[in-house]
Amino acid sequence: MEDGKNKPNQQINVELSEEVAEGVYSNLAMIAHSNSEFVIDFIRLMPGVPKAKVKSRIIVTPDHAKRLLAALKDNIEKYEAAFGKINQNDGAPQFPISFGTPGEA
Repeated sequence: MEDGKNKPNQQINVELSEEVAEGVYSNLAMIAHSNSEFVIDFIRLMPGVPKAKVKSRIIVTPDHAKRLLAALKDNIEKYEAAFGKINQNDGAPQFPISFGTPGEA
């Protein structure tokens, strides 16, 4: 009986339309979660523009979110090995963000 660990790697044929291949620019991501999913909103925030738009929302399972984190970590390490360390500011966005909550200026 197979336990799933000895199965050969299966290839997945992934289709990429021209529209999706162009990509969408995002300079801010917000993440929320429930017990069954992670919601990642990719946002484009432009300097001097008081309103930002969510350009894409991706919803993944907790298991997939953890695999995504590992894949990002691996790719950042490879990027930094090839191009040098990525310099970060203090980690907080440098633009005012308002989420429209009551009492927020």
